[in-house]
Amino acid sequence: MRKSGTEDGFHLQVDARHHLHVEEHGNPDGIPVVVLHGGPGAGMSRKMIETFDLADFRVVMFDQRGAGRSTPHADLTDNDTDRLIDDIETIRVALGMEEWLVAGGSWGSCLALAYAQAHPDRCLGLRLHGIFLAGPDDIDWWFNGIRAIFPDQWEEFAAFIPEDERHDLLAAYYRRLISGNAHEEAAAALSLRGFSAKTQTFLPDPGHVATLMEPKAALAVARLFTHYCMHAAFLAPSQLLSGIDRIRHLPCEIVQGRYDTVTPMASAWRLHKAWPEAGFVVVTEANHQSTKGPLFEELKNASVRLRHKLRSGGVAAREA
Repeated sequence: MRKSGTEDGFHLQVDARHHLHVEEHGNPDGIPVVVLHGGPGAGMSRKMIETFDLADFRVVMFDQRGAGRSTPHADLTDNDTDRLIDDIETIRVALGMEEWLVAGGSWGSCLALAYAQAHPDRCLGLRLHGIFLAGPDDIDWWFNGIRAIFPDQWEEFAAFIPEDERHDLLAAYYRRLISGNAHEEAAAALSLRGFSAKTQTFLPDPGHVATLMEPKAALAVARLFTHYCMHAAFLAPSQLLSGIDRIRHLPCEIVQGRYDTVTPMASAWRLHKAWPEAGFVVVTEANHQSTKGPLFEELKNASVRLRHKLRSGGVAAREA
């Protein structure tokens, strides 16, 4: 493990190949929280910092393997869920934290659950949104089910693939994204990311779409997303629901957009039924976008609720 500073964070070498970009924000003496970004491959969003009161929280963010400013870019070698869990632990140890709150949305909610179940003794609690459980239903919905709501966008997404391969869009896109042909990979990435961007917001938002279409970033998220989907996120069937007993004692806030068409509410509802002790808030006028609007505001509220629970309970007791 080797740590080197950058202008706005530091790079942490986690193995012989991968270096992660890590940032800290807020109060060094505040409640520690690690924020896990979506994708996989999307990279951190600094807007998520604004969902925490920085007077009360010490916020850690990082770009996962192959994403954002971590290197090598868009790389699939040694890139799986167990290694990401190990990376989170490596960052925690490097920063000298005994335990922390774990926050994540979309793919980040999946990784947060997997990490917490692997290391419940290192978790103060969880804040989850846009629930993705990485099961066959979740993956099939994204590649096929969304057509029920966005048939126009789905037809354009499917049309990128020759007709005789459209029975398995995931595998067809994945083949192109790892083909070694730079032009083919870039075109497939922009097609997939464009479909993703257009289906994320409650109302059409050309500005949001434009921000997600930078070619280098699109390649990372498209390649890593299909890689993880091809391997069922490297999880056992129903692993995240069957493992809830390992974390049931932890405070948790689940926030879900009712009209989320990327990670539909059915998955959040399954998590809620498996973990009824967790807080559960449905945001009516929301789809998947969490960087502004009602879902963004409710994430702030969830952080306040967790702060209250932690300050009045476990954290205060441990600090006494």
